Amino acid sequence: MSVQFYEDNAEDFFRRSVDADMARGYADFTALVAPGGRILDAGCGSGRDSLAFARLGFQVTPIEASAKLAALAVAHTGLPVEVMTFDQVAWRETFDGVWACASLLHIPRADLPAAVRRLRDAIVPGGILWMSFKHGAQERQANGRHFTDLDEAGARPLIAEVGGLALISLTVTDDARDDRPGERWLSVLCRRA
Repeated sequence: MSVQFYEDNAEDFFRRSVDADMARGYADFTALVAPGGRILDAGCGSGRDSLAFARLGFQVTPIEASAKLAALAVAHTGLPVEVMTFDQVAWRETFDGVWACASLLHIPRADLPAAVRRLRDAIVPGGILWMSFKHGAQERQANGRHFTDLDEAGARPLIAEVGGLALISLTVTDDARDDRPGERWLSVLCRRA
């Protein structure tokens, strides 16, 4: 299970991810979320993005499935981090934006629409959802983690199956971490109908 990987490797993952430059994703997302709005950081990892959004004046609620990674995120951000998996998300029309950076990619493809629906339901009508996946079309196991890769051809039918979301953009970028040359990511930006 992917959560166990993060429990076993929390400190190493924190070090490798906390300084990744996500400025482009932040700009695309925050341009569409009301200033000072409420953001759910769904699968916050190191807390890097939660801290960035808090510094920009947003009200941030971080959640993380790994208790050890959540504790590191609390120490890094000073924000409370709730230990929670996607299937435990039950908010309704609470957030102006949901940010799911490299977290939904651990959900098996068959379960992905239901997970995205729970995040959609947590957003107010007109609110924004940003998700990122490793670019590709495979579902695979690697280094103790499950990965569901997504490309443009896979993103459109996923959004259609979830329903209630209008696709704004699909963006392919290089990995923000220096030690991952050649790795590509797909960012999916949507608005709740």
